[in-house]
Amino acid sequence: MVTIDASRVFQPELLGTKARISLKNNQVLALGNQPKGLCHLDASRYDLVPGFIDLQINGAFGFDFTTEPDSLWMTGSRLPELGITTCLPTIVTSPVEVVERAIEVWRVGKPDDYRGTALEGLHLEGPFINPLKKGAHRVAFMRQPDLSLIESWTTENGVRMVTLAPELPESIKLIEALKQRGIIVSAGHSMADVDQAWAGFAAGISHATHLFNAMTPVSHHAPGLAIAVLDDPGISFGLIIDGLHVAPEIVRLVWKSAGHERLISLTDAMAGLGMPDGVYDLADMQVTVAEQSARLADGTLAGSVLTPAQALKNLQVFTGCSLEEALHGWTVNPARILGLSHKGTLKPGAQADIVLLSEEGEVAATFIAGELVYQATWAELSWKVLES
Repeated sequence: MVTIDASRVFQPELLGTKARISLKNNQVLALGNQPKGLCHLDASRYDLVPGFIDLQINGAFGFDFTTEPDSLWMTGSRLPELGITTCLPTIVTSPVEVVERAIEVWRVGKPDDYRGTALEGLHLEGPFINPLKKGAHRVAFMRQPDLSLIESWTTENGVRMVTLAPELPESIKLIEALKQRGIIVSAGHSMADVDQAWAGFAAGISHATHLFNAMTPVSHHAPGLAIAVLDDPGISFGLIIDGLHVAPEIVRLVWKSAGHERLISLTDAMAGLGMPDGVYDLADMQVTVAEQSARLADGTLAGSVLTPAQALKNLQVFTGCSLEEALHGWTVNPARILGLSHKGTLKPGAQADIVLLSEEGEVAATFIAGELVYQATWAELSWKVLES
């Protein structure tokens, strides 16, 4: 048994007793007042929180999943540096063979020596999206909904989430088919009005991709997709909380409207995440990363270089919420969407995916299934092996 002492423990709810957690067989054994284990870690300088779950990440550390599907596991091995313990690598609108290659790489599985983030499947963002809300997607590769194009899209093949525009012809049939296969259907890159949004929800859409971005503009006469999402308590939504994709004032209004139960924080990160400023690929498009933004040559936002740790801090600053409340968007909420009851929480029996955060909110260390897989060079962790 391993025990860890922290400054505070969040499950994500704040633990009100002694900040100690014990781990055994890759799981959380107990929390609070208990004897030290034979192997004990003094991490009392740091807050202990559940591992972060990212439903939309296009790449990182110089690798773009769409351009280089073979980089899935290589990139995943470094994502613990960001506190990400589970994610959905995202493939944006691209030729069919790119999606098929990503599926193949995922199906082959992780290398034998892999010690990284769990890749729970793929998020396919496109190709069934509206060209009028293309964002950083190539119009040439967009397609009208067609059941024949999704024959291989199953959870067994690693397809866990699909973003599409519900207003496109035949979208309803596609939504129904994907839902029947257990795939999460998300509305995004869409010009849907409220009636088209509601029809999509009724057919099986349960989520919305990066709320407000690449969606119908909000009007008090024609509220559109974003307002339909906020108005329906059964729909969760992703939000890129970098202060660029959505203004802090809008984040604050969303928080007041929907609270922390439906909000899914995400990075929408691209290859420039974790890299110096420069030019990087996103589906064979050149994206310039500078001053914490990622943009195409025409200024269009093209993903982000946002880290979960920074998003956590931003949400607290923008809304005045607590760390406990902000953590829901990175932990229990995305775990619920994915049906991962053993993740996103640190209750007894849960998988021991853990992040240690410094007083400044930076990632000091990351555990996956109880194993320390990343420790920052500056982190001060003191291990002791006690005599039995």
